Amino acid sequence: MLPHIGTLAAGERNAITDVPGVLVGHLTRADGPVQTGVSVVLPHAGDLYRDRVPAAAVVLNGFGKSIGLLQLDELGVLETPIALTNTFAVPTVATAQIRQCIAANPEVGRSQPTVNPLVFECNDGYLNDLQRMAVTAQDYQDALAAAGPVVAQGAVGAGRGMSCFGIKGGIGSASRQAGGHCVGALVLANFGREGQCLWAGQPLGPVLQQRLAAAGVPAAAGAAPEKGSIIMLLATNAPLDARQLRRLALRAGAGLARTGSVFGHGSGDIALAFSTAFTVPQDPRRPMLQLRLLHDALLDPLFQAAADATEQAILHALWHAQTVQGRDGHTRWALRALLPELEQPTR
Repeated sequence: MLPHIGTLAAGERNAITDVPGVLVGHLTRADGPVQTGVSVVLPHAGDLYRDRVPAAAVVLNGFGKSIGLLQLDELGVLETPIALTNTFAVPTVATAQIRQCIAANPEVGRSQPTVNPLVFECNDGYLNDLQRMAVTAQDYQDALAAAGPVVAQGAVGAGRGMSCFGIKGGIGSASRQAGGHCVGALVLANFGREGQCLWAGQPLGPVLQQRLAAAGVPAAAGAAPEKGSIIMLLATNAPLDARQLRRLALRAGAGLARTGSVFGHGSGDIALAFSTAFTVPQDPRRPMLQLRLLHDALLDPLFQAAADATEQAILHALWHAQTVQGRDGHTRWALRALLPELEQPTR
């Protein structure tokens, strides 16, 4: 049975879109050796270039090829949707973000400032043939057009070809209510070694290893370094600035660790948090919103919500994933296909 992590209540959808205004869209490519896609998270439905939102990111382990983190760290705002995809598709998706922004704001890079595209990646190369460079600019546009409040999870969008703990990973989402505010999480789960997996605190790794061996899957090579990654996105409607959001993002790492991750050498583990409580205008002639920020001493409930929602989102990614076969016959088994007893009610 899928456990509920922690004592805090989930939102109505138990997804990142429980934070008012947040939307999620996917474009999935599933065709033989091509098992990949694009996912996007929108903090609001308007023009993010004109009406930016406060945000911050932390890098737990930096084995990754993301784009846009440098300016995000300096200015503390998002000005494009957040895009997730595979490693080799980052430049294509970033270019699509720039073109989309120019189409909506024709003076970008001329009389107006340039735009900072923001793309995160994980390596789906076990199932997906990265060298085909299958993701296109249109895929990003289609994911954007599909954005809505209902969040598909598992082997969808950017999560299509991802692996987690030696089985099928992908997109997961969850939310928690805390202190009168909502914290939502969305993860792109592509990390972990089979034996490390914890399921709501219980060691699932040894059982996973046994079931994979019974399914004919070769054991992972000894002490080979972890080569996976995870992107963790947190949204909240609490009024926080970039400094506070960086602190919130760091707590996603607590939720990640509780699933058994040790942020391995070859892993790109990045967390980003943003607030929808206010926007920051791109145009300096527009007035800045005057808003009382939440006091630092009141952040603990949000920190708990961030850790719990992140752990829950990772479990959701595993729970909703389906078995996928990709390039060269490589297969990642779904959790529930290997351990059908997890679906039985607890007594």
